[in-house]
Amino acid sequence: MNLDTRFPAISDLRKRARRRVPHFVFEYLDSATGLEDQHRRNMSALNDIHFMPSILEGNFTPDLSTEFLGRKYPLPFGCAPVGMSGIMWPRAEKIISAACSKAGIPYSMSTVATVVPETLAPTIGDQGWFQLYMPRDKDIRADMLARAKNAGFHTLILTVDVPVDSRRERQRRANLTIPPKVNAAMIWSMMTHPEWTIGTLKEGIPSLKFCEDYAKKSNEYNSVAHAGHIIRGQPGWSDIDEIREIWDGPFLVKGIQKVEDAQRLVDKGVDGIWISNHTGRQFDGGPASILALPAIRAALPDTPIVFDSGVTGGLDIMRALALGADFVMLGRAFHYAVGALGEKGPPHLIHILKDDMFLNMGQIGARTLAELKDHLVTRA
Repeated sequence: MNLDTRFPAISDLRKRARRRVPHFVFEYLDSATGLEDQHRRNMSALNDIHFMPSILEGNFTPDLSTEFLGRKYPLPFGCAPVGMSGIMWPRAEKIISAACSKAGIPYSMSTVATVVPETLAPTIGDQGWFQLYMPRDKDIRADMLARAKNAGFHTLILTVDVPVDSRRERQRRANLTIPPKVNAAMIWSMMTHPEWTIGTLKEGIPSLKFCEDYAKKSNEYNSVAHAGHIIRGQPGWSDIDEIREIWDGPFLVKGIQKVEDAQRLVDKGVDGIWISNHTGRQFDGGPASILALPAIRAALPDTPIVFDSGVTGGLDIMRALALGADFVMLGRAFHYAVGALGEKGPPHLIHILKDDMFLNMGQIGARTLAELKDHLVTRA
C-alpha cells in the first residue's frame, strides 16, 4: 500500500479511522462540545492567516529544526496529551510514544491515559512529557510526579482549562461513559469492527489505570466509577507554587488564553505557556485559540510558548510559529493516524506534517522557522 497516495492528508486518516473503529470510540475522539462552533472557529481562524511567497530564492533546503526548553528537536511539533488514548486503538499510547521517540519529537502522556507511566518507560526514549490534572490530595500529586519522573518523563504539563466537566453532546449520544458501560448498540458496533475489538480484548478493556492506582484507596471507588473524577481537584493559583517546588524539570501550564494569566504564571516561575482552548472540547463560547497568540507573545517576548487547537496540517504549524509559537502540538491527528493504520499511522502522520512544512516553506521562500514571520500578510 502506498500510504502517500492513499492517505496524503490528516483528513484521509480521519476518514479511515472512522471506518476502522467503533462509532462510540470515534465520537469520543472527534467530538467537541455544544454546537462545536469553537472547534470550527479554531480551524477557520488559522485558515485566515496568509503568507506572501517570495520568488527567485534559488535552491535551498528548509531547516525545520528548533530548540525548545533547552533541547534540540528536528521538528517543531509533537503529540499533545489525549485522555483515554488507548480506547482509540489497542496499544495506542505505546505505538504513538514509540513513533515520537524514533522521530525525536515530544510525546505527552495524560494523567487519564489507559497506561501508567512505567508502562511507557521503554518506548518514550528521551521524549516524554507528562500532563497532570491536579489531584486534590497533595500526597497523590507528589507521588504521581515522582512516578512520572522516575519513568523518564522530563517535562511537566499542568492542564488548567478543565475546572469542571463539559457536556460533549456527541459523546453522550454515542452512550460513551468512562469507564464504558456497554449497551446493545456498542456491542453491535464492536462486532462490526473485529480488528479493534479483538485487539482491545487482547490488550484489556481500556481504563484510567494511573488514576485507579490512587482512586482504589477511596471509599468512592467502584467498578463503574470515573477514577479521574474521584481524585481530581480544582487547582488554584497557590497550587502553581507547590508544583514549582516539587517538580525540578521544565514546567508548562496548558490552557492559557489571557495575557494577564500568562504574565502571572511566568512571575510564579513557570517555564513556558501553552496556549490552548482544549480544541473546543470544554467550552463552545470562546474565541479561536490562535487569536490569543500574538498578544501573549508581545507581552512575553522571551517566554517559551506552545500552541494547539485546530491544527490540521503542516501549514497550520507554520502559521502558529509565524505568529510567535515556539512549538506546536497535535492530539487528534496522532489518534486518527493510529486508528487508521495502527503502527504505521503515527510515522506516516509525522511524514505528512514534515513534508507539508518542507514544501510550503519552499513555496514561500522561508529557509528557517524564524523567517516565517517575515512572510506573513499583514492586514491594514
